Amino acid sequence: MDSKEIAKLAIAALEDKKAEDIKVIDISEVSVIADYFIIANGTNNSQIQALSDNVEEKLGQAGVSLRQIEGYNNANWILLDFHDVIIHIFDKENRLFYDLERIWRDGKLVEDF
Repeated sequence: MDSKEIAKLAIAALEDKKAEDIKVIDISEVSVIADYFIIANGTNNSQIQALSDNVEEKLGQAGVSLRQIEGYNNANWILLDFHDVIIHIFDKENRLFYDLERIWRDGKLVEDF
């Protein structure tokens, strides 16, 4: 499964649990750490954890291994590292504060995935 297919599956898992404002940034031309960043937010800690759980479950069922997860217990910013696809799930306040879309503006915002 290539990184684009992994990203599509992750987006579907996020949409399934009603993630808000899902953005995909292609960083393959500007960084070696991954091909895609997926950024989304939830409305509360329980939903943010449910979003993370669903992504991990759906990608795991597809045979995609999770390299690392950070921030699950606090649930204000959960990072899921699936090698070439890194998923950031924020609460609204932290998403605005860290503004990854601005930091990674050299990447390409993918509109139609």
